[in-house]
Amino acid sequence: MDRRARIEATLRRELAADPVLLVDESHLHAGHAGARGGAGHFRAVIVSARFEGRSAVERQRLVYAALADEMGPEIHALSMQTLTPAQWRSQGPERPAARSPGGEERGRG
Repeated sequence: MDRRARIEATLRRELAADPVLLVDESHLHAGHAGARGGAGHFRAVIVSARFEGRSAVERQRLVYAALADEMGPEIHALSMQTLTPAQWRSQGPERPAARSPGGEERGRG
């Protein structure tokens, strides 16, 4: 299982998240200090009922707690959008999508 798939699986398991849309953008940061150590740069859209009633900061703390073992050795930077299932559904066809550089959607659940 590659790094992106492991991170996605961790978010699904720890936060009961679905969908999780995750893109490895490490190639965009070649030469950056964090990239030299091998840790990646990721962009994510994470949908979980566990975000209900929580502020944006509280949601991010849940994500960082879920990924505690990966932060540092596997993840140097994580840009995230955290949504409840109702927020995700309300966006309809205009939902945010984490896309790979080739444009295909990744991690659709």
